[in-house]
Amino acid sequence: MHQIAFPLLVALIVVALAFDYLNGLHDAANSIATVVATRLLSPVAAVLFAAFFNFAAYFLTIAFPSLHAVAETIGKGLIDKDVVTPAVIFGALGGAMSWNVITWLRGIPSSSSHALIGGLIGAGVTHGGLNGIHWSGLNKTLLAIVLSPTLGMILSMMVMLATSWIFRRSTAHRAERSFRALHLVSSAAYSLSHGLNDAQKTMGIITVLLYSTGYLTGPFEVPHWVAISCYIAIAAGTMTGGWKIIETMGSRITKLSQHQGFSSSAAGSIVLFTASALGIPVSTTHTITGSIIGAGVARRASAVRWGVAQNVVTAWIITIPASAAIGAAFYAMTLPF
Repeated sequence: MHQIAFPLLVALIVVALAFDYLNGLHDAANSIATVVATRLLSPVAAVLFAAFFNFAAYFLTIAFPSLHAVAETIGKGLIDKDVVTPAVIFGALGGAMSWNVITWLRGIPSSSSHALIGGLIGAGVTHGGLNGIHWSGLNKTLLAIVLSPTLGMILSMMVMLATSWIFRRSTAHRAERSFRALHLVSSAAYSLSHGLNDAQKTMGIITVLLYSTGYLTGPFEVPHWVAISCYIAIAAGTMTGGWKIIETMGSRITKLSQHQGFSSSAAGSIVLFTASALGIPVSTTHTITGSIIGAGVARRASAVRWGVAQNVVTAWIITIPASAAIGAAFYAMTLPF
């Protein structure tokens, strides 16, 4: 147990919620890129729509408490909770937020989730060495880096093919009208699943901080005030929007139709809901990018701008090591104190 003054604890919680807000701002593109790119909703309406469903995920966890498994993975499944100190939390948040700002300014759709994981690993290893890592949890997360976009791509292609067959006898006008309605529903589902998976990462950080400082005891459980604070913060961030990243995700990878927008957001939501149920902190950015690529490939491979997709993949590869290095540096800054 690492006792700290209450004002310092509050300050760290505020920093964690600031990361959650930045996560929402950075990852707004994940929820609304397809509806903005297809002009289904205006940008302002889209961010309000996504923010509402990001926050609505809180009520989903009230009905199904087991969906908070991602918070447990972040809180105690990656780094031994006995190794976690306020300095480690500070390093993790510093590394994640710094990397998010760098990639946001450059319009690179990197993963806020993996930035946080990288920052936590970097600060945790600097503090307690490699023995503090829970390798099973880390390996599961690293495997999800590959699986989530791959599954998103495959599912998106399958949805494209299945719905093309279902609407094969419909007129173009009727099919377009149907896909507009379906796209709105699938986008709502994706925003719900995005809020569900991403807000829990900050919940895990705040909860393990409270346990490590003795302000919580007993079984690892996310307090309700922590959960609702995190959902409010990520929804507020989504309302702010991340327009550079929205442009990359929504139009530069491939030009989307309503059919493709529906298919990609439907496939992405399936992957995210499944990952949340299994307690896997996947990247919503990776997932929707793979889904958008799958929708483009289903039309024709040349419809995808592979150069842009390659730049996105490069950002995925370097996010964890880069944020880990920054997280270690932020942890080192606390040593004189």
